[in-house]
Amino acid sequence: MSEEAWQQLVDLDALRGWMDAQELGRGALEAVTPLAGGTQNVLLRFARDGRSYVLRRSPAHPRGDGNATNRREARVLGVLASTEVPHPRLIAACSDTDVIGAAFYLMEPIDGFNATVALPSLHAGDAAIRRRMGFALVDGALALSRVDHAAAGLADFGKSDGFLERQVPRWRALLESYHDYKEWPGPSAIPGIDAVADWLTTHRPKQFAPGILHGDYHLANVMFRPDRAELAAIVDWELCTIGDPLLDMGWIMATWPDEQGHTTSEIGIKPWDGFARINELMAHYAANSPRDCTQLQWYGVLGCYKLGLILEGTYARACAGLAAPATGDRLHRSCIKLFQRALGWLERGKVGG
Repeated sequence: MSEEAWQQLVDLDALRGWMDAQELGRGALEAVTPLAGGTQNVLLRFARDGRSYVLRRSPAHPRGDGNATNRREARVLGVLASTEVPHPRLIAACSDTDVIGAAFYLMEPIDGFNATVALPSLHAGDAAIRRRMGFALVDGALALSRVDHAAAGLADFGKSDGFLERQVPRWRALLESYHDYKEWPGPSAIPGIDAVADWLTTHRPKQFAPGILHGDYHLANVMFRPDRAELAAIVDWELCTIGDPLLDMGWIMATWPDEQGHTTSEIGIKPWDGFARINELMAHYAANSPRDCTQLQWYGVLGCYKLGLILEGTYARACAGLAAPATGDRLHRSCIKLFQRALGWLERGKVGG
C-alpha cells in the first residue's frame, strides 16, 4: 500500500490523540510503515515511547460491514490472551468510527515469517524442520479447538445450531447469486458440482461439539517462528465464528500441497520436500483431539466445496469487469482444482497422499 493511500485512511494526529487518552505512551508516532498482508485491511507498524505497535483497520471499501468485522476480530484476540493459542496480542481497541473513520485496534508485532512468501535459511535448509512445520500448523488448529468459547464469553459470537446443515445450501446459494453477473458463463466448468454437494448432504455428520472456528485456516494465515518450526501466531481472524472446529482441519486438507508441492489455491512453499502428507496431518489431528474425527474426510471435502465456490465469485466479478481478469482466471482454476481434489477423494474412498 502506498504512503498516500494509507495516510488517507489513518489520521496519525487523531490516532496519537486517542492513544494519549488511553495512556499508551507519549510523543510522536515513529517509523510508521505499512505492512503487507493477505487481505486488503490496512496494517501499519509504528513505534511510540519505546514500544512497537501494529494498527489494523478495514479497507476503504470493505465487503460487508468492515467496522463490525474489526470489532469481532478485536473481541476474539482479547479472549485468546488467556489461552495457549498463538495469536497477535491485543493492546487496545477502538470501536468508535469518529477517531480515524473506522473501528480499529492495536496489537503487538509478531516476530515471525509467512512461509508462503519465503523460508528463512534455517527452515529452507532443514527438511526435518519443514516436516515439523506441518504438524505445528495442525497444533494451532487443535489449540483453538480446545478453547471453551462459552466460558470465554463468546457464547453469542456465532450461531452453532444447524451449522453443518447450513453449509451446502449456503454456499450453493452463493454460487447461484453469481448469475447476477450476466457475463459469467455459469457453473458448468466446475467438475462434480452436484456430485460433491450430494455426497456432503448424504454423509453429513449427525452431531458436533461447537467451538471457535478461525474460518480461513491455512499456511498463508499463520506466521512461523524464525528460530524453530513452531507457530508464532495465527493471523487474519476476520472470518472467525462459532461453528465446528473440525472445518479448520478441513481447510488445511483442502489447501495443503500434494507430495510434489502442487497446490489447489496457490498457497505453496518452496522447497516443499520434507513436509508431511495430508493423511499424516489428519492422523496427528485425530490423535490429539478429543472430538470425534471419524468423519474427518467429510470436512476436507466441505473445505474444497466452500473455498471453491467462494473463489468462483471473483471469477464471476471479473467476467463482469469488476475484478482483474488475470485474478479471476487464476481463482477459477483454483476452484476447478479444489473440486478435482474432492472428487478424487470420493473416487478413492479416502484422502490419499
